[in-house]
Amino acid sequence: MKFFIDTANLDQIREANELGILDGVTTNPSLMAKEGITGHDNVLNHYKAICNIVNGDVSAEVISTDFKGMVEEGERLAGLHPNIVVKVPMIVDGVKAISHFTQKGIRTNCTLVFSSGQAILAAKAGATYLSPFIGRLDDSSWDGIELIQQIAEIYSIQGYETQILAASVRNALHIVKSAQAGADVVTCPLSAIMGLFKHPLTDIGLAQFLADHKKANG
Repeated sequence: MKFFIDTANLDQIREANELGILDGVTTNPSLMAKEGITGHDNVLNHYKAICNIVNGDVSAEVISTDFKGMVEEGERLAGLHPNIVVKVPMIVDGVKAISHFTQKGIRTNCTLVFSSGQAILAAKAGATYLSPFIGRLDDSSWDGIELIQQIAEIYSIQGYETQILAASVRNALHIVKSAQAGADVVTCPLSAIMGLFKHPLTDIGLAQFLADHKKANG
């Protein structure tokens, strides 16, 4: 399973990249705004900066909701860097845009996915990645991990090549459960990735090893 970090914060991207396990980055307008990145040119330059840090796919989201606008934005974004994947919302014109980008050889990430039916549409249109929002589903009293399992089974049966990118991941357990459910990729904040390191027995064991070493070696 690939690890993407879901942020626009360059310091966090560098920190995750230094772990040696980072495969890519996802961003969205909310994450850009959180970092104070505003204005068209500044956003485009920020995407370039991210691509210069990470040797992997970087999802850059369109903000238009009509076919023509998404195509124009997407083609502009794809031209920024070879690693850019155009992030498109799961709406009617979004699926049309994904189909257009597929024919043009532009890779896409279909975002804001909440059902298996939507997942089928995205795969049929040729999306490179599909982003089910498991955390938001959990918030709505639905089972986000179960959705990952359903999509993985459908894609396996039908032979769809679209990769399942578990999004809206909140914690380390979400990461583990997504891997178990068949996700190809997980995107999450740095805190969730760092949470995978933590286990009380690791801390206790390390403390004991160090104490024994100090006792034996003065």
